[in-house]
Amino acid sequence: MGDDWPLTYEDLSPYYDKVESFIGVFGSKENISSAPDGIFLPPPPPRCTELMVKKTCDKLNILCVPSRMAILTKPLNGRKACHYCGQCGRGCVTASNFSSKPGDDSSAQATGKLTLITGAMARELTLGKDGKAEAVVYIDKATRTEKRINARSFIVAASACESARLLLNSRSSSFPDGMANNNGVVGRYLTDSVGSSGAGYFPSWRRCRPQPRRRRRNASLHAVVEVRPQERLPARLPHRIRRRTRHARRGEFEGVCEQSEGYGASLKQKCRSMYGTYIGFAGRGEMIPNEHSYCDLDPNVVDKWGIPVLRFHWKWSENEVLMAKDMQETFKSIVESAGGTYISRAQPGGDNPYGIADGA
Repeated sequence: MGDDWPLTYEDLSPYYDKVESFIGVFGSKENISSAPDGIFLPPPPPRCTELMVKKTCDKLNILCVPSRMAILTKPLNGRKACHYCGQCGRGCVTASNFSSKPGDDSSAQATGKLTLITGAMARELTLGKDGKAEAVVYIDKATRTEKRINARSFIVAASACESARLLLNSRSSSFPDGMANNNGVVGRYLTDSVGSSGAGYFPSWRRCRPQPRRRRRNASLHAVVEVRPQERLPARLPHRIRRRTRHARRGEFEGVCEQSEGYGASLKQKCRSMYGTYIGFAGRGEMIPNEHSYCDLDPNVVDKWGIPVLRFHWKWSENEVLMAKDMQETFKSIVESAGGTYISRAQPGGDNPYGIADGA
């Protein structure tokens, strides 16, 4: 955890309940302090690989519980339950995997009070005589002309970086360094989730006969590891590191083709023999804000619409590096305890020590 927020979880909890009830989130109530319970749909049944990981985590005293994802396991608010086609990354045709377009826009449009403007590239917010935002200036991408919309209030929700970019580009006599930036903090102390990954190879699974399965892009289970600062990390407060087991790499044969000679029937047979023998692991943890990680406006570069773009400055702290190290050690212990061989390209040194990577 980083610095305390001005709002507590208790302040936000009722709104989480409303969102979860609307979008539909599957999960289970586990009474975990770092992952508070909510309003959940039943989780999908775990796959056989996940049951193996669960059994191993229990043996290693690593908490392994159902994942929490905005995917319907039961019909909700006119949306159908997931039918496990496995095409989540292409856009869910039944809106079972929640996204704002099919899951939210349709409900808002049904009120008759929504006007949706597409192809609009927001450039800046302007102030009125009362010192409050009165309009947004944007570029119409189709005509490349500047347009303006006045309103009583605005919600800046363009994600962390683009929200900062909009505010930094909204300069005036009241805010010479960007709207709401008199303290110079807009775009500063930028953080991302800390990640590292690896995989386990389980040769015993080569003897298993491939079976038809219900496809799902995401995992049913994830592991939650509480790391106390006095044990391994220099952080001020405990950090939670989440390990998520992804589905076995069925159909992903690029690595096999790189390692094996052959063509046609022989290569197909090799791929079949490796089918379902790998389990991927990906960790996610919290980054502590630091003064060396921030974004500001590039003084020399603009986008195709003539709007100054962001430039980024980044530095991982010792806390994040040790967190990635702990992820790698935990992945390895799970795989080897389950009888597999751990595979990872992560190295202690270099630009990405222990395979550290951001959430992007």
